[in-house]
Amino acid sequence: MISGAVLFIKEDLAIKEVQEEVLVGSLNIVSLVGALAAGRIADAVGRKWTMAVAALFFLLGAVVMGLAPNFPVLMVGRVLAGIGVGFALMIAPVYTAELAPASSRGSLVSLPEIFINFGILLGYIVSFCLSGLPPYLSWRLMLGAGSVPAIFLALSVLLMPESPRWLVTQNRIQEAEHVLLKTSYDKAEASARLVEIMGAAGFVRSTGLDGAQSEPGWNDASGNNFIMHAVCLKNPAPVSFVLDFLSVLRIER
Repeated sequence: MISGAVLFIKEDLAIKEVQEEVLVGSLNIVSLVGALAAGRIADAVGRKWTMAVAALFFLLGAVVMGLAPNFPVLMVGRVLAGIGVGFALMIAPVYTAELAPASSRGSLVSLPEIFINFGILLGYIVSFCLSGLPPYLSWRLMLGAGSVPAIFLALSVLLMPESPRWLVTQNRIQEAEHVLLKTSYDKAEASARLVEIMGAAGFVRSTGLDGAQSEPGWNDASGNNFIMHAVCLKNPAPVSFVLDFLSVLRIER
């Protein structure tokens, strides 16, 4: 959206060429901060509510940019939106991979990349439709339009289940079972997925899926569970950071 709006921002706010470059390029740098913070926050509050945080940054950024009276305020909104981009690009594939069954995990994890490109196309279309308005109004509507998907995401979070893998790490086994039963094709698959998650997390399962009991503890028979727990559960950021950050770099192209 910024590529279309910046033409009218230059005319309305009379910004210099350097300011224009900073405005456009700052999102790529700021999103790095959001991506690095997303993993830690996702471990602390859960994957679901981390996406709510991303939606909040998106919403605040869009509103501040749409109402910005000058360049410094516009940059504040751009920074907020950039943090939201980093959060979303980091946590979306992690959440999808942890929630989806193995049979459809690959196709679902690829959806964020598809919708990123669709969103870029939609941004160009919206910019074109608003280009006929007066300059002081057109760029504000272009940037403020970002609040619409942010609100939609925030409302959607209320209906989304939490990641079963995160629930297991919090020793909330019953809740994880409930989520797996809703996101698996049958009870057998849900049970197998729960056993796999608990094994990776270092939990020992003592009963079946109904009325499950569990004992927290490291699996001493192999060091693999410890490695899996430390890398994939406690800090998922490094696992998908490289691919997701490459996607960030293409957002504004």
